[in-house]
Amino acid sequence: MNIITDPQYISKLADLEESVRDSKLILAAGVRIDSFVKIKFAGGLGDIIIDENVYINSGTVMYSGNGIKIGRDVMIAANCTLAPTNHAFKRTDIPMIQQGFMESKGGIIIEDDVWIGANSVILDGSYIKKGAIIGAGSVVRGLVESNTIVAGNPQKKIGNR
Repeated sequence: MNIITDPQYISKLADLEESVRDSKLILAAGVRIDSFVKIKFAGGLGDIIIDENVYINSGTVMYSGNGIKIGRDVMIAANCTLAPTNHAFKRTDIPMIQQGFMESKGGIIIEDDVWIGANSVILDGSYIKKGAIIGAGSVVRGLVESNTIVAGNPQKKIGNR
């Protein structure tokens, strides 16, 4: 079920799927979703909860997986991927595509006032604290402290706000 509360703008070219397993997409007031954003319920039973005044730029893809929670005043630049899920791969006697998904590492949590640069990938278990900046092209997993600037693959602290 999708719950959308007075969004500022959702492009007609965005693709916001509905879950077939009762996961929810909850969008607070003032959320702006640009063209070619894809929100897909796959890889788990998590909800996607997006708080007020969040901007999601063109080409971004979000999978529900183990859940995504985005705070207020967050900017997500173009062509980012939020993937709070991982394919299982340990068994070699059957193809990976038949092994399902690994256990959750906690989903993705993004606190208020975060900027995620273009082409970044945010992985399961990521916790990005208030005021952080993620440099373009970064791969993030684990903790990003408040008001820090990280960049790279894997992410590395490069400064403070």
